[in-house]
Amino acid sequence: MKICDKHKCATVKRNYPPGMHGKDQHSKPSDFAKQLREKQKAKRIFGISEKQIKKYYDRATTSAEESGLELLRQMETRLDNAIFRSGLATTRRQARQWVAHGLFTLNGKRINVPSVQVEANDVFALREKNKKMPAFANFDKKKLNTPSWLKLDVQTLSGQIINRPEKEDVELAIAPQMIIEFYSR
Repeated sequence: MKICDKHKCATVKRNYPPGMHGKDQHSKPSDFAKQLREKQKAKRIFGISEKQIKKYYDRATTSAEESGLELLRQMETRLDNAIFRSGLATTRRQARQWVAHGLFTLNGKRINVPSVQVEANDVFALREKNKKMPAFANFDKKKLNTPSWLKLDVQTLSGQIINRPEKEDVELAIAPQMIIEFYSR
């Protein structure tokens, strides 16, 4: 699976590990290796650190919800991911950088922390002075596919969180139960 956002990605060229003996691996990966790979994939897809994913795991296991789904919800409801999902940014890295540079407001206040958790009825918007940027020129002509838990206003370049993401709205490429099993050992 292609994890990186770049145009050139090693997994696009080859489907085996790097190195002289990459093709020669015939052993089946262990359960630990599969769990570790799934955790690393989630970290790289969402662009989060080890400390952050551990914090999300701790919150997910203490909640009353299903832990795997709650873990994915924690990662999906980050501000940078919500901006990416709404279609304002083309990649999660771009959304993270824009939030870190203070281009967006959350509920009317300028924010520069990409990992802020958004909740139902939160409104994020592009600041007035940043609407002139070339990245947002002709934005109203783009075809966007926003998930059901988000509402995007193309005219004002703002979005609103309608409710929490459901099972069909979260990142499908990740097996959250593998991550839960990795940390619960």
